[in-house]
Amino acid sequence: MDGIASDVAVGVKRTSDDLLSGSLYNSPNSSVTANGSDSKKLRVEDSMDSPPSRVIHIRKLPNEVSETEVIALGLPFGKVTNILMLKGKNQAFLELGTEEAAVTMVNYYTAVTPQVRNVPVFIQYSNHKELKTDSALNQRAQAVLQAVSAVQEGGSPSSDTARDGVLTPAPSPVLRIIIDNMFYPVTLDVLQQIFSKFGTVMKIITFTKNNQFQALLQFSDPVNAQQAKLSLDGQNIYNSCCTLRIDFSKLVNLNVKYNNDKSRDYTRPELPAGDGQPPVDPAMAAALSKDSTSLLGTPSGMVTSYSSAGALPSSLGAISPLSAAAAAAAAAGRVALSGHSGGSGVLLASNLNDEMVTPQSLFTLFGVYGDVQRVKILYNKKDSALIQMADGNQAQLAMSHLNGQKMYGKIIRVTLSKHQTVQLPREGLDDQGLTKDFANSPLHRFKKPGSKNFQNIFPPSATLHLSNIPEDVTEEDLRLLFSNSGGTVKAFKFFQDRKMSLLQMSTVEEAIQALIDLHNYDMGGGHRLRVSFSKSTI
Repeated sequence: MDGIASDVAVGVKRTSDDLLSGSLYNSPNSSVTANGSDSKKLRVEDSMDSPPSRVIHIRKLPNEVSETEVIALGLPFGKVTNILMLKGKNQAFLELGTEEAAVTMVNYYTAVTPQVRNVPVFIQYSNHKELKTDSALNQRAQAVLQAVSAVQEGGSPSSDTARDGVLTPAPSPVLRIIIDNMFYPVTLDVLQQIFSKFGTVMKIITFTKNNQFQALLQFSDPVNAQQAKLSLDGQNIYNSCCTLRIDFSKLVNLNVKYNNDKSRDYTRPELPAGDGQPPVDPAMAAALSKDSTSLLGTPSGMVTSYSSAGALPSSLGAISPLSAAAAAAAAAGRVALSGHSGGSGVLLASNLNDEMVTPQSLFTLFGVYGDVQRVKILYNKKDSALIQMADGNQAQLAMSHLNGQKMYGKIIRVTLSKHQTVQLPREGLDDQGLTKDFANSPLHRFKKPGSKNFQNIFPPSATLHLSNIPEDVTEEDLRLLFSNSGGTVKAFKFFQDRKMSLLQMSTVEEAIQALIDLHNYDMGGGHRLRVSFSKSTI
């Protein structure tokens, strides 16, 4: 059997214990059957009751999967010390540096189904305490592992692996990140949570260029940037969207002037927020300056705390740090989790003020959190309405932000509806204007992928963000306009050359009322006032 191929395990007539013991790989004279029809199938450790081991068994990998993709599954949890690819069986064994790292990995993937090339894979402990492999039968995998190990330890990969295109020395600690197919918001905090799994994140600057959300992110060491690029390039943050495209930047250092939602220097928590931007909480800044992974904690602990509250779906379709970031962001009320659609995009809003509420007012308020398609106020119960959002994620987002808020003097209740769509009235039937179709409305905020609106979704607050203000409009004009909506303006501040402003009402209820009344208000000269909730205070 001297001519046996590197994927000889396909035809091995042994149990998995025999397969991985030293006998097969360490003895060239072992009796091996190369005929697949005679072979016994590899025994799968299908019980999660197996005792913890630093060797992880990965099953149902897609065809042609690369060693790099398998290593990437374990990389966020610690050092990967060995790998065995069984390509003919679509399986692999991954050995981590410590049992603790393996426990964290398995616990995490128990709650969040990992995917490789959008295919779910299965991860569990192996019965083996260590992985013994013969590099002669596993050459490609070993070459990749050596390259990754060299980077993890701060060295440089050998010339052979560099020539093979596996890994080259990192030219810069700064990564340039582009988000493709951005249908859901990606914030600076989400990026920090994702990338901090690979090292200390020093600085982040986010911006929009060519209608694409982009970021520059600086690690403390080029080695960390290399690891992050290796693991994250091409991965989706959410199911089938928000794809990370990562390159090294030509810059080697970022100059951050402000700490706010658009830029952050974690080494200098004392930086100002800048005009019109919400400041970073000092306690949060201090924590981040000490430990850039503090927002996530351990992946397994994070999943336990969030999944118990129902915030985390069983499968996010992303590798571990991405899923963790999505869950953390959702728990913070910033974004909706893809894959947890609640069955439909239809919401039931109840305890409405039936004398005041209209389909238009519900469209405007719920439209802050998604693109409202249809609204129906129930004919026989006019204090209730069905609101159809563009998808289940937007419905989740609207429900989490608006349930329990006060609208027209009443605390509204928002829940997911059992209905899949909102039916329009039959042709010729007068339903007193209780149903309205907004599918083609020009006022949808999130129709355009990559829109800046995705980055500015906040809970209802007393402070409103105003934009598209004409040049000749004064502070007094805006104060008067918003006072006429029935509330009291407590504070006001122009910024961005007076094209934008922050305006603070005395209560959140007053701000909700003002947004409903004045979003898209005609200011003259083709200017329609845009009103959103802000995280800032004045």
